[in-house]
Amino acid sequence: MGPQVEHAGCITTGLVSEDKSTVPLSRYRREFRLLLIIAALVVTLDQLSKLWIRANLSPASQLELLPGFLDLVLVRNYGAAFGLLPHQTGLIIAVSIAGLLIMSLFLHRFPPANTLGITSFALIVGGTAGNLVDRFRPPHYVTDFIRVHLHPLFSWPAFNIADAAMIVGILALIYYFHRSGVFRKAYERTHRPKD
Repeated sequence: MGPQVEHAGCITTGLVSEDKSTVPLSRYRREFRLLLIIAALVVTLDQLSKLWIRANLSPASQLELLPGFLDLVLVRNYGAAFGLLPHQTGLIIAVSIAGLLIMSLFLHRFPPANTLGITSFALIVGGTAGNLVDRFRPPHYVTDFIRVHLHPLFSWPAFNIADAAMIVGILALIYYFHRSGVFRKAYERTHRPKD
């Protein structure tokens, strides 16, 4: 648990605000701006890397970065993660947009009060948006190109920068939730005795 800080009569743990109505609006503007900057950087890096891969590799080729461990390849993924739900672009887009909306509502209800929380959400938002750009653009496939393997023991399915950002963001978010007690606070609010 982080140190308690008072913001205009609002006690926070240093992680999540207890009463967002008393926290200065300028703080939320700064946090929102940081979230947008990080998410935009993820989308930009993701799209530029995919553009380079499509211009320089074919599905039959590969570029070894670390022989026997890390390659660049070109995989046209018409499904979700790991190729699930192939050619269900409409469904995947709908689920992705719904996820972004749910995350927006959660951010409004439990705004993060530190850089870890903001960065976690930003990585997930940026990663989701990066792959959404691919799905909206014909021919509606996601470009995966990073392949990690340890021949002959295992070969991880190809992924991209957007996928990596989402995974890192989810892991960081789990740690953030553990430290901040967000789920405990949500449970207490929904099970608060009625007067």
